[in-house]
Amino acid sequence: MSPVPSQLKYLYAPSARQVEVVDVPELQFLMIDGQVEPGEMPGTSPGFETAIGALYGAAYTLKFASKLRKENPIDFPVMALEGLWQIDGEEFDITRPGGWTYRLMMLVPDHVTQDMFQEALRQLERKRPSPTLARLRLERFREGLCLQIMHVGPYATEPATIERMKAFARENGYVYRGAHHEIYMGDPRRSAPEKLKTILRQPVRKDS
Repeated sequence: MSPVPSQLKYLYAPSARQVEVVDVPELQFLMIDGQVEPGEMPGTSPGFETAIGALYGAAYTLKFASKLRKENPIDFPVMALEGLWQIDGEEFDITRPGGWTYRLMMLVPDHVTQDMFQEALRQLERKRPSPTLARLRLERFREGLCLQIMHVGPYATEPATIERMKAFARENGYVYRGAHHEIYMGDPRRSAPEKLKTILRQPVRKDS
């Protein structure tokens, strides 16, 4: 992933030692929704892989279109892949197989417009036609109050870090709401499992 813009480091470079509380503002994302096929996990799901490919294709197409436009050219980094996870519309439990639904997202800057997005889709359709492209959208999203921490290590060891987040929530009067959020700062195809970095983020509200 490209370097994180300095104004966003508080959202994309959390501590791995302690849980942090952040207020995530409204931001703009490329998005695509889907569900992991029965009997599969994200790493073995054909539909999940296709969705990731469509998201990256749109992000890079927008990046180069923005950088090469004649008026006011702007370069920007392609940001990390993010996933909002639930199980059959309920709270996510990484140890529970089946029924995993996802919203994959990738942050894009505010100067990217719907017209630019639609042109990027047309370019992708000409180069690599796919019905998956029709599921892509450009949308604003405000997550609000959240807990987050950097998980270092393989995905299989996430439950221990998730338990730390739950303990912090209980001790500090927070209640979970919304989808479990993961931000993939490392590429599992290129990084050793013990060196993978994944931001775990959970929307919360104060317990009244």
